Amino acid sequence: MKNIIENSLENTYTYQEYRNLVSDLLSKGKATGPNQSEALTNYSLLNDRRMKRLDKTIKIDDQTAKEINLLNEPQTWLVITEGWCGDAAQNLPVINKMANLNDNINLKIVLRDNNLDLMDLFLTNGGRSIPKLIALDKENNVINTWGPRPTVATKMVADYKAEHGVIDAQFKQDLQVWYNKDKGKSTQDDFVKMIQKTSLKEV
Repeated sequence: MKNIIENSLENTYTYQEYRNLVSDLLSKGKATGPNQSEALTNYSLLNDRRMKRLDKTIKIDDQTAKEINLLNEPQTWLVITEGWCGDAAQNLPVINKMANLNDNINLKIVLRDNNLDLMDLFLTNGGRSIPKLIALDKENNVINTWGPRPTVATKMVADYKAEHGVIDAQFKQDLQVWYNKDKGKSTQDDFVKMIQKTSLKEV
């Protein structure tokens, strides 16, 4: 596992590099990853606009900032994602703003479909769901994971699947509406719990 993680760390982007990569590919009519289609490009265009808006509007609340600033050991937040992923577009700007609050946090982004060995170490219910965040200590040991979406949204997905059998276009639209209303609060709550849990392990 550690070898795969360390190899993947050599193929990472900073948040700004990732944003630039997505924009550059879109200017050529392409999406991230080896698989190309009109649908993936259209999703990527929508997500690029969404992330531009969220980069400007997302606010990190005081309690979240307080917890993040208590981290006094270096951590790498390695996020597996792709530009066409709707959940990633809603959560990455929040994760980036949190990471920027503490110099001990190094946010790195890696593309899923170019790093399937890494992705397959961190499946969600057997699937390659993204975004997936892997929190690493200074020796690149895994100390926690998060994703592919906030706990509240995960329950929404599970409840809808239980009732309807599949996630359809209507639910995907409803989920985006929920994200817009939530304004990153549920993601912040999850990260506060993750950080507190990690801190307890270290005591």
